[in-house]
Amino acid sequence: MVKITGVIQAAWARLLAPLQLLPGNVRGGIYIMTGGIIFTSSAGFVKELGGEITVFQILLIRQVTMTITVMPVIARNFPDALRTKSLPLQLVRVVFAIIAMVGSFLAIQHMPLADATALSFAKSLFVTIFAILFLKEVAGFNRWFATLIGFAGVLVIVQPEPSGIDLYALYAIAGAAGAAMVSTIIRHLSQFDRSITILSYQALLVGAVMLPFGIYFWVWPTAIQWGMMLGIGLLSVAGQFCNIAGYRAGEASAVAPLDYARLVFAALIGFLVFLEVPSWSTIVGSGIIIATSIYSLRSEQRRSKIGRQI
Repeated sequence: MVKITGVIQAAWARLLAPLQLLPGNVRGGIYIMTGGIIFTSSAGFVKELGGEITVFQILLIRQVTMTITVMPVIARNFPDALRTKSLPLQLVRVVFAIIAMVGSFLAIQHMPLADATALSFAKSLFVTIFAILFLKEVAGFNRWFATLIGFAGVLVIVQPEPSGIDLYALYAIAGAAGAAMVSTIIRHLSQFDRSITILSYQALLVGAVMLPFGIYFWVWPTAIQWGMMLGIGLLSVAGQFCNIAGYRAGEASAVAPLDYARLVFAALIGFLVFLEVPSWSTIVGSGIIIATSIYSLRSEQRRSKIGRQI
């Protein structure tokens, strides 16, 4: 297994060699855009499977596929990979990771793909709030104001009525909040736990939690459905690799806004595959969320530079 992994890594390095000649931000932007296409394609598979396969079964196969893919890395670092200085925090992170995935997958299955994708961008708004509440970061009036305007964009998309908000829109928002909490916890964990440790707990525990639910809701898939579920796992690994490589190659303030291109990809897949046409509320609300998220990102970048100068 280790030899096969080494061969794959060497082939991948040769394939990406031409990118090394490009400036860092350009290279990072290409990775982020590629990751956006990959993640949106994975979401398309989730939506296609939604008529017959539950999110629990999809997540089980996805997690098993991802765990097998990263197992050589975990095995090389075993047992050190499981040594953590905060087991409770690792467990809490896994809980929020499950909330994030179940919420977002349910939204993808039952909402227009562009709507579900747009609401997932609310993650950046929740990250601002959680960083202030739990990491004790300081935010000025402008950042708070931008966050509130961003949540107004969320309301534009979901269009709450007197009878309440659409259930699956709430799932999407819960998924975004869960993903934001995962990001917040990782920022704290990374101060004393290694990346391989964080990866190991995610890979092993999420699959373990999904196992009983996946078995209970199991429906025997067709060959095509097996292919799509395995594809979701492999695409998730590839998409995460692209994001990591993107932020390693380029500056966050330069490459992060390109992740919002996922909305364009989602709209295209939604229209071409599922015959979905984005509504005006999705377009306007997405614009508000994206604009305020980019503003918050740039504000944080400026604040970090000032802090380093001081």
